[in-house]
Amino acid sequence: MKTRLLSLNRIYKQLITLFFDELILLFSLWLAFTLRLGEPFHERLLSNLWLFISVPIVTTPLLIKLGLYRSVLQYIGIKVITTSFQAITISCLIVTFFMFFFREDDLPRSVIPIFWFIANTFIITSRFLLKGMIYSWDSYVNKRKQTIIYGAGSAGIQIAESLKKSIEYAPVAFLDDDPQKSGTIINFIRVSPFSKLKKVIKDNNAKLILIAIPSASQAKRKEILKKLSKFPLEVKILPSVDNIVNGKVSIESIKHVDVEDILGREAVKPQENLLKKNIKGKNILITGAGGSIGSELCRQILELSPKKILLYENSEFNLYSVHQELLKSRKQAEIIPKLATVTNFSQINSVVSEYEINTIFHAAAYKHVPMVEMNISEGVYNNVVGTYNVAKAAKDNNVENMLLISTDKAVRPTNVMGASKRFSELILQAFSKEKTSTCFSMVRFGNVLDSAGSVVPLFREQIKDGGPITVTHRNITRYFMSIPEAVQLVLQAGAMAKGGDVFVLDMGESIKILDLAYRMIHLSGLKPVDAENPDGDIKVKFTGLRPGEKLYEELLIGDDVIQSEHPRIMQAREERLAIDVIEKNVKLISELRKKQEDISIKNILLKNINGYKPKD
Repeated sequence: MKTRLLSLNRIYKQLITLFFDELILLFSLWLAFTLRLGEPFHERLLSNLWLFISVPIVTTPLLIKLGLYRSVLQYIGIKVITTSFQAITISCLIVTFFMFFFREDDLPRSVIPIFWFIANTFIITSRFLLKGMIYSWDSYVNKRKQTIIYGAGSAGIQIAESLKKSIEYAPVAFLDDDPQKSGTIINFIRVSPFSKLKKVIKDNNAKLILIAIPSASQAKRKEILKKLSKFPLEVKILPSVDNIVNGKVSIESIKHVDVEDILGREAVKPQENLLKKNIKGKNILITGAGGSIGSELCRQILELSPKKILLYENSEFNLYSVHQELLKSRKQAEIIPKLATVTNFSQINSVVSEYEINTIFHAAAYKHVPMVEMNISEGVYNNVVGTYNVAKAAKDNNVENMLLISTDKAVRPTNVMGASKRFSELILQAFSKEKTSTCFSMVRFGNVLDSAGSVVPLFREQIKDGGPITVTHRNITRYFMSIPEAVQLVLQAGAMAKGGDVFVLDMGESIKILDLAYRMIHLSGLKPVDAENPDGDIKVKFTGLRPGEKLYEELLIGDDVIQSEHPRIMQAREERLAIDVIEKNVKLISELRKKQEDISIKNILLKNINGYKPKD
């Protein structure tokens, strides 16, 4: 029956609504007489039957004209109230006019205001009750995901209204820590305290909880997520206030819980003078522009008013993608894509010279540890020789600044990738000792979230596929930082460089990868298979450390470190190699690469990099 009613043509729905409104008007008028006269069929009522004809005739056209029947039921709100008030008020004024004009002394004057109140109450209430009934039934029939909203503030209320109109989510309860809101009902949805969450889940068969507190700090979000991890709920979140345009909340605002939410790391406001120092009005070259770090460098640099941005990338698809994205920004800077490789000195030198580059950000590198371990010649050639070529081009063309994106894996490396990045650092340090107008520096940091090959998107995909989640070792730990924060700090570090500087980013506390896996399973509304939950949803499989992989990463080689003017940027002082040693080995690596002599290339790294201890 309900299905047939909801599927009716809109004109039929409007006619049915109109019919019931006529009954409401007649009933309201009768009830007004009854309440005033104390009898249901008083003789004074019978002598004023003209009212029961005139009131609907006058009121109905007004309701139609004012648009009451144009409103779609699921979108009704204040419009219904104002329309009803206007139409019935005008109707009552017209009836009152006729009373005085025709001198109807037999009609009790108080009937009119009583009728006004009753008719408005019934017409308005009927709409909202019908909306609630249809919504409640619709949520059940369509099997929408029963959703609890954590936060009954303005953002929570806005998102609840948006979810009611969606085909995916059905808001069934509010959760709020404010005791004054507990037990109240907002838009037909009850507010409960956190202590009642278990009961709320059971009563509503809830599958999802949405954290709708955009003003909450990262520490507060971390605390909430920790509490929620004990419950069998998928967790999603609204972004911070800064990321919600014009304070308006919609379904599009909903996002998955990111690792930065789990980590609870508060952002530090950037220093504008440092951000713009090497960027504003200058010609900028970004190598590896299509990668995770490179593309974010492009985005942030574009916002800092450069004159030109050169996108230097050897992947056609990555170059096309980042170029198209940047063009959409409609910024004034000239954006030039260059499909080329850093291992070709002629190419990089020509670009640096032709476009009169002022600042270079060198992000091009092979970074996947197991992949480089299995392809030593190509990995070292790209990372080491590529870095040398860029640095030489910078020096030969009097580039003002060159900054290398390095990694924590360069510290006491156990793998070829880390060793190649440490050798890249040594290249820039050697160039900085030469007579040059170029300021060479490097920034070293740990894992960035959601980069290509990162564990976070891997876990997310594995959970989506039903598992298992693969963890290399039970005790493995890693540092994590968001890509935007890392790049923001990179730009500021480069501005503080004086030559040969090794900047180290404060990565916060390391996180145990196994704990991260469990947390992501819980926040997906699932249970891990373990001793406590043998019938859980997702297995965790230990695969063993990959070739060259460490149990934990380090950021500093020695203890000689000083704090920079930025609270999250440190400066390390480390050993260097002479430029002639660098050039001799770069030439040798190039020759050995032609013959794919992996062992010989690896020996070069072993000979020149203190602390390099391969695990094979």
